[in-house]
Amino acid sequence: MRFLADESCDFAVVLALRAVSHDVAAIAEMSARATDEVVMELAIRAGRLLLTEDKDFGQLVHANQAATGGVILLRFPARARADLPGAVVKLVEQRGEGLRGRFVVLQPGRVRISRRPAG
Repeated sequence: MRFLADESCDFAVVLALRAVSHDVAAIAEMSARATDEVVMELAIRAGRLLLTEDKDFGQLVHANQAATGGVILLRFPARARADLPGAVVKLVEQRGEGLRGRFVVLQPGRVRISRRPAG
């Protein structure tokens, strides 16, 4: 699958997905300090699911009804950070293409998947 990792995304997630042959572009490597709207547009244009730890993307997608090809919001507290990369890889292995067009919140031991509200 193809992903775009926002600057807020733990780079260990990028490395873990790349290690299992996913195509992961990272904003930190290509367009540091891009606005959330620019990041969302880059993900859409490239056909990539967005990986982020920034709750502002929830506001963009749900309240502002911004277009998206899919967002995975990572919500792992400090005590569970070591488990984050493996949890993302497991989510992608289990749900795969079913993540497209969805807003996903991944927390330790919990996954919430919703459709983007109709605009």
